Amino acid sequence: MKKITLFFLLVALLSLPVLAQQMPPLPTDPKVRVGKLDNGLTYYIRHNAEPKGQADFYIAQKVGSILEEENQRGLAHFLEHMAFNGSKNFPGKSMLNYLEKIGVKFGANLNAYTAYDQTVYNITNVPVSRESIVDSCMLVLHDWSSFISLEDKEIDNERGVIREEWRTRTNAQMRMFEQMLPEIFAGSQYANRLPIGLIDVINTFKYQELKDYYKKWYRPDLQGIVIVGDIDVDKVEAKLKTMFADIAKPVNPAERTIYPVMDNDAPIVSIATDPEATQTTIRVFYKRDLMPKEFRPTAASLVNSYMSNVVQSMLYDRLEEIRQKANAPFAYAGCGDGNFFVSNTKNAFSTYAVAKEGTVNAALSVVSNETERVRKFGFTPTEYERAKANFLNYMENEFKNREKQKNDYYVNKYIDSFLEETPIPGIDTEYQLYQQIAKAIPVEQINKFAAEIIGEKNVVIAINGPKKDGLTYPTKEEAVSIFNKARTENVTAYVDKVSNEPLIASLPKPGKITKEETGTKFGETIWTLSNGAKVFVKKTDFKEDEIIFTATSKGGNSLIDDKDAINIKAINSVISLGGLANFSATDLPKMLAGKKAGAYASIGTKTESLNGYCAPKDLEAMMQLLYLTVTAPRMDNEAFQSYVSRTKSMLINREAEPMTAFSDSITAAVYGKSPRAQRMKADMVDKVDYNRIMEIYKQRFANMGDFTFTFVGNFDVNTLKPMVEQYIASLPGNAKKEDFRDVKMYPRKGEYKNIFEKEMKTPKASVFNLYTGKIDFTIDNKIMMSMLDQIMDIVYTKTIREEEGGTYGVSTNGSIDNYPYGNFSFNIYFDTDPKLIDKLLAKIKQGLDEIAAQGPSEENLNKVKEYMLKSYTEAQRSNRHWMNAIDNYYTWNIDGQNGYDAKIKAITTADIKNFAAKLFTQKNMVDVIMKGVEKK
Repeated sequence: MKKITLFFLLVALLSLPVLAQQMPPLPTDPKVRVGKLDNGLTYYIRHNAEPKGQADFYIAQKVGSILEEENQRGLAHFLEHMAFNGSKNFPGKSMLNYLEKIGVKFGANLNAYTAYDQTVYNITNVPVSRESIVDSCMLVLHDWSSFISLEDKEIDNERGVIREEWRTRTNAQMRMFEQMLPEIFAGSQYANRLPIGLIDVINTFKYQELKDYYKKWYRPDLQGIVIVGDIDVDKVEAKLKTMFADIAKPVNPAERTIYPVMDNDAPIVSIATDPEATQTTIRVFYKRDLMPKEFRPTAASLVNSYMSNVVQSMLYDRLEEIRQKANAPFAYAGCGDGNFFVSNTKNAFSTYAVAKEGTVNAALSVVSNETERVRKFGFTPTEYERAKANFLNYMENEFKNREKQKNDYYVNKYIDSFLEETPIPGIDTEYQLYQQIAKAIPVEQINKFAAEIIGEKNVVIAINGPKKDGLTYPTKEEAVSIFNKARTENVTAYVDKVSNEPLIASLPKPGKITKEETGTKFGETIWTLSNGAKVFVKKTDFKEDEIIFTATSKGGNSLIDDKDAINIKAINSVISLGGLANFSATDLPKMLAGKKAGAYASIGTKTESLNGYCAPKDLEAMMQLLYLTVTAPRMDNEAFQSYVSRTKSMLINREAEPMTAFSDSITAAVYGKSPRAQRMKADMVDKVDYNRIMEIYKQRFANMGDFTFTFVGNFDVNTLKPMVEQYIASLPGNAKKEDFRDVKMYPRKGEYKNIFEKEMKTPKASVFNLYTGKIDFTIDNKIMMSMLDQIMDIVYTKTIREEEGGTYGVSTNGSIDNYPYGNFSFNIYFDTDPKLIDKLLAKIKQGLDEIAAQGPSEENLNKVKEYMLKSYTEAQRSNRHWMNAIDNYYTWNIDGQNGYDAKIKAITTADIKNFAAKLFTQKNMVDVIMKGVEKK
């Protein structure tokens, strides 16, 4: 950090009574066991009760693509893949096989990522009912540390997988990054080290090169183990010390170089375009040095975090206010503060904007001008009071839920501590210190900090967008001129408009709870209201600071005529544009500062619904928002014009993306020209009728007696009850009930195939298979569909990804619905080399034929059962699970809670076989295949 910033931090810290002396390191949370072995391995171990009976196991490496030589580009990422293909104690695919048998799903619970400066592996949501499972997961971490097999055959098999990952990921955004990074990181190693690497290296590197890279960089002094969950800390620590003792301390290890990012006096500008890009993005970075290491473990980190947070919050609100204006030059804008793009050795405050078509100059100017307004004039006291209130409210929620946090909450903190040397004092200490920090730092100091991080030098401007005829971009010199002009002209202080008006000036006349019953399914209480509505309430203690609700009524947009098809597509984006009652969408968050409360409406195909959330202390605010959402939706024509302008801008280049043609072809193949099935296009947006949408909205929510409300969470029944009478029973309603209507939008019958070519910069083939038909809408069938989906995922991972190396992954998705009648859809999707289509498609069909004729293997079925049973057990401690279970039962008569585990256990391979045969013998099949060809 610059000296001025360090000086300010010291002044700020010394203003706190509790930190009046020199800045000692913050204490480490006593609930986490932190240690280091003689060989240099660091570990973090913590007991945590949520989810009950589960634990997470991580190993973080301070190793990433930044360490690669030019002829090694891609080896860090390749090595990450190889960790799942055999190790000393888990040869071949036995690691994956073992973990799936205990309910750990590959991709969902077993995964890794490679970045520039780190590689992190995880085994999460592990059911640790047996001590041997903990031992086995620690043994996996042990093998990842130093004993990955790296067999020649497995390396060659994985080359194909990574080629296809490269093919899938090399889209317009990736190609623009490849243009941009060498310019914004000129002179730095970060300029040319995208983790995916170079395809030539992936295809041709020698086996020994990967082994040498592994031996050089995967070593205990660069590794951190994190284990959090329902475990015995003492036992785990003792086992870790014994298990990892065979990993020797490195002798004369290679230096782990920290690569710098250069400073710059004049702005650096990068302008990257691509013919398949769909939007223009502007980023402005204000680089600065990292906080010195000696200050990171101290309260300086918390002071810096607090100030950064409130500055981001206040500037974001200003940019959002501009976005709501009809003449705003951007569709979206925001800001951030952290690492400079992909680097770990430089920080940056940044702003970004997605410019509307043809307004890149204006968007750059407006965002730069607004940022300069902050640098010169800072923020107002009222803005700061709201930002402070929101921050402290967030910390209060964290503190109240400190005994209910799930494992990943702690894992992420410890990974950051290991990689970034951030302090981990624990929420008790953080909560106390943040309260003191917020109280001690006035708006004047916040404004000094903002002026410091928005520097006059070290500026980087990056512009990405579509390459097409008629669309122009500024030259680099012009971009600098626009930026400099925006910082010097028309920069005036911001005026904050604040209303002290209450959400509801005059409370409605309350209705009544006319009947109270005790439910027999979910431990719920049932209230019947005087307006006909039903309310189901279930008190829980899963989270101290959470209440959630949903309200459902049948009908949805199925009751709207096809002539409103365009309005139907836009309705959920439009209905909240204007805000509520007397508060615009900009004013409403100001009114709710310091509160955790929200409510919103939506209209789907077969239902209209309300959803909301709050902390117990903000229950009335949520109930008032619910009431106003129904009774006082506000129209704002300027906000609507802004919506029209930015939506057209976001859609105008959509056809440039090849996958849009693929998606459109699927829609046409399945639903023909049905107006309800067509996606929104740029030329449709002007036909959206704001008045008609609000009319539809009011019609759908005119009879609240047709709704069932479900409240779940940590509420006091005696507090909730009168609020239900005040804000829900008072809503207009009667006993009349609606149902959805069949709009005759049926999927194509019979067999159909569409194979077409599409020009692409990076050719790939995309394959989509869809099976549809009739089936009863029952919980048993829904369970078997989920099982079939997961089983086929296992099958195709083995046959298509691992054996053939033909794709990065096959996506399978099965669903059962009751609209307009009991029906199913089962689809399979994958990307591949166009040359491999026929071979892989044959394997796909073979997999379906085999499961319909023979059923799944007992082993695969048991893997899926273990995962589903684990997930079911975990769901018992989730408010959302219970809310959805109650809502689904009373709306659709589907019980996804009672006896669910017994149903899972009872299903056999023969059941899945018969189920699959019932689906796939209906012979309603759609195949859409897009073959990419080189763009001429």
